[in-house]
Amino acid sequence: MTTDPQPPDDSYLRALNAATADAVARAEPPGSAHDGAPAHLRERAGAAVAGRRADLVALSRDLHAHPETGFAEHRSASAVADLLGTCGHSAQVGVGGLDTALLATAGESGPHVAVLAEYDALPGIGHACGHNIICSAAVGGFLGAAAAVGETGGRVSLVGTPAEEGGGGKETLARAGVFDDVDTVVMLHPFGHDVAMHPFLGRRQLEMIFHGVSAHASAQPFMGRNALDAAVSAYQGVAALRQHLPPGDRVHGVFTDGGSRPNVVPDRAAVLFYLRSMRPETLRDLAGRMAAIARGAAELTGCGVELVWDAQPPYLPIRFNHALAGRWTANQEPCGRRPLPPGVVPDFLTGSTDLGNLSYRMPAIHPMIAVSEPTVALHTRDFAEAAGSAAGDRAVADGALGLALTAVDYLADPELRTAVHEEFAAAGGPLDVPRFFD
Repeated sequence: MTTDPQPPDDSYLRALNAATADAVARAEPPGSAHDGAPAHLRERAGAAVAGRRADLVALSRDLHAHPETGFAEHRSASAVADLLGTCGHSAQVGVGGLDTALLATAGESGPHVAVLAEYDALPGIGHACGHNIICSAAVGGFLGAAAAVGETGGRVSLVGTPAEEGGGGKETLARAGVFDDVDTVVMLHPFGHDVAMHPFLGRRQLEMIFHGVSAHASAQPFMGRNALDAAVSAYQGVAALRQHLPPGDRVHGVFTDGGSRPNVVPDRAAVLFYLRSMRPETLRDLAGRMAAIARGAAELTGCGVELVWDAQPPYLPIRFNHALAGRWTANQEPCGRRPLPPGVVPDFLTGSTDLGNLSYRMPAIHPMIAVSEPTVALHTRDFAEAAGSAAGDRAVADGALGLALTAVDYLADPELRTAVHEEFAAAGGPLDVPRFFD
């Protein structure tokens, strides 16, 4: 008998990769119906980014070499503040109640665009989600837009948002009022493709804690109520639910407590689930169905159940803004990139992000920028290597330019701003995010 697991059959993955490559070859980037900022302002912003390219790449490499996990990104936030200081911008570290959040602003009044920086890493595998690139490109985007904001009017801010990897830093900052006077937010994310709009799933966390009655499992099992049986029943109930989920929804869980000894009927057992969905409404419905499964499993086994929701703030899916994403696309084409429209890269090749929470408060973009081969997955050592490579350096420079130009376009083109906000309103306008799941 072998102790090694059986490797999965990769035939579906290979077929999927081939079909995606064919779709990518035939796809056309999404267009923009707007001209954006005048040429001289775009040139000014571009020159500011180009002049700091070496500093931005050095920042990315430094963050990559010194990864810090969520809410512990003290060195990273200080490195950003130091670079901003050398460029003539003061940054406040420790805003919105988070020690490692950061804020810097240029401009006086008028429309306000915020460029978002993430800089947390993953435990054990460092910057395997490429947040070193997100951060450095955001700093460059802010510096480029700040160079033009004196003539565009309005304001541009850099907001350092801690703990995207499960901590929900953006939601914490939003509830603290950091984004109250921000009109739109822009950021990017590294990936295996250039994509103008790629869906990210909403996500909730649910721990089902079952309470039973302990008993001797041999002498008096009839005097017990088995909490582990309840947890297993819930897990099986979720397995049955999966057949009836909408395409793209995901539920995955692990047992966090199953008792201590076989000869004692467990009086406590627990299962932790992640729930993901492509729409806020379907995520809310999925949460209700999961709660019903937990109650049913408790009733079935004579146990009690405690439902613990969202140890960190829940994440909403991303709401697209085509008008703003169209300008991102136009601003990447001079870099030799052709961002893809939605639906070319399979929608289910995705995860979750707290940027989704902001995208239901105000217009937002979260384009993907290629740093690796298309077959390299996020949150792997191979992707961490790509994030610290020459391809990652290029993404920092190209991404900084794209963010700077898109921010300047938004500030300088009133017709674009109108289109951006009309689209947001037509999609339903702002959502009361903290109360949505009440």
